[in-house]
Amino acid sequence: MLRGERTRAAVLAHAMDIASVEGLEGLSIGRLAAELDVSKSGVFARFGSKEELQLATVAAAAEVFVDAVVRPAFAVPPGVDRLWHLCDGWLGYSRGRIFPGGCFFFSAAAEYDARPGRVRDAIAAALAEWSGVLERAAEDARQLGQLESTCDARQLAFELAALGSAANASSVLHDDDAAYELARTGMLTRLRALATDPSTLPA
Repeated sequence: MLRGERTRAAVLAHAMDIASVEGLEGLSIGRLAAELDVSKSGVFARFGSKEELQLATVAAAAEVFVDAVVRPAFAVPPGVDRLWHLCDGWLGYSRGRIFPGGCFFFSAAAEYDARPGRVRDAIAAALAEWSGVLERAAEDARQLGQLESTCDARQLAFELAALGSAANASSVLHDDDAAYELARTGMLTRLRALATDPSTLPA
């Protein structure tokens, strides 16, 4: 059983790397078996079909994202500081190339946004969850009096996510990390404009 779990973990790790660069359509049970030097039947037994492999890859990427971005931010008390840690953590996750193609989910969303089906639904659900985390963090900060009472948490979450998306796309396309600094500045400018005490945020 332990060997089986190790094989599954190795397959998913490789699948996430491939998908972040070539897309989820670039995955196949045969290719993964050959590149990892494991039996095709063994990989098939753990996933059953290409679609199940794709869904498992999306789920695994979500866990990586939560471990890299969400859990560290939630170690910080609710408020503006947690909201900023979510933004900064996301920039670090994308910039650090945990996945070689940048943010796994922005790449997958571009591939599947107009293609109905279970894989698209899984990607959409993961991105909606991320937007929800940002929105809840913003609303917590507002209710704690750390953001102006007029702050629209949903709008703010959308703007912060959009800055991150733009930085990821620009950096991957142009192979230039300058976009992350632009996004960081944009995020901080927006947060400082809404914060009741801007000094709690980085300069």
